[in-house]
Amino acid sequence: MNQENSRATCPDGSGTMPSCAPLAVPYVPFQQEGSQKYSKNEALNQGTLFPGLNLPFQAKPKAADVVKGPLTELQTLEFVLQELVLYLDTHPDDQEAFALFQQYAALEQECRQRYQSRFGPLTANAAAARSRYTWNRGPWPWNETDKEAE
Repeated sequence: MNQENSRATCPDGSGTMPSCAPLAVPYVPFQQEGSQKYSKNEALNQGTLFPGLNLPFQAKPKAADVVKGPLTELQTLEFVLQELVLYLDTHPDDQEAFALFQQYAALEQECRQRYQSRFGPLTANAAAARSRYTWNRGPWPWNETDKEAE
């Protein structure tokens, strides 16, 4: 069947599911309170903080190691924070997870301040806190290397 015929029998925007639409039965693992957690670096490598939710794609059963660089620590902290936010949205009474969220939020703030004091602002808004406009002064964070960060 060519694409033109496909459109004719399965139109977009009809408001109902067309009879020719393929169906799938998704599996979404239920997240328990007190679930195991990866370390922050492993969480970024795996794409999730929670091993129980780690359902890798068949084509890529194991994630590659994250490139190490000046932003890696900050990125891992931000990733773990986002994972905890998503978890806490559905488990707001999990005090252990909230305490972990508070701990990582403080670490992220410290890490962001440390990075920006060394390499400059990460966002244009952060440049507003400086004595002069430095947002467009190079190099950009992704141009930094481990050697330059040491």
